[in-house]
Amino acid sequence: MEEEDDHGKSVTCIFIFFIATAFQFGDKFLALKKRQASMSEKDLQLRAEIKRLLKEAAALSQPSTFAQAAKLRRAAAAKEKELAKTQETLTMEMKTSFGLYERILMISKIVVFTVLTLWLWRVPVAAISKELVQPFGWFLSWTATSSVNDNVMIGIVPWLILSNKVGRYFVKKVFKFA
Repeated sequence: MEEEDDHGKSVTCIFIFFIATAFQFGDKFLALKKRQASMSEKDLQLRAEIKRLLKEAAALSQPSTFAQAAKLRRAAAAKEKELAKTQETLTMEMKTSFGLYERILMISKIVVFTVLTLWLWRVPVAAISKELVQPFGWFLSWTATSSVNDNVMIGIVPWLILSNKVGRYFVKKVFKFA
């Protein structure tokens, strides 16, 4: 019976970790899609054109070519205004389209974490040897029994915090290589 209970604890902590990591993947996926949507082909062309115009204007530093350089700078400024206008409209469109998904993800994260916290409030989620968590055992055992059989029992709140941090780190590394 005790072995079955320990197996249930280990499955619970892994399940909670996967839930937290899935929410982190959702956050990162939405941020990536939002960034991809903000870079349209027209905006990239405008940026390249502005860069080219400013480079040409910088190359024309002679007093005899001052008028031509000023004309190129004015053209670059006009292109920058056009780019700012398109970015403003794109930002408004993205707020309406991605804002809903971000709110849904945040609300579902709050609901799931609240349900998990209420469900597992006084139940230890995992057990770790005291030697491994020597100075932090009191924090990890918060909301759970302090220690049993020379093991520190980990509560749900510290486990959710730890799972979120490790999941965020894991997702950051995965998207860095993808």
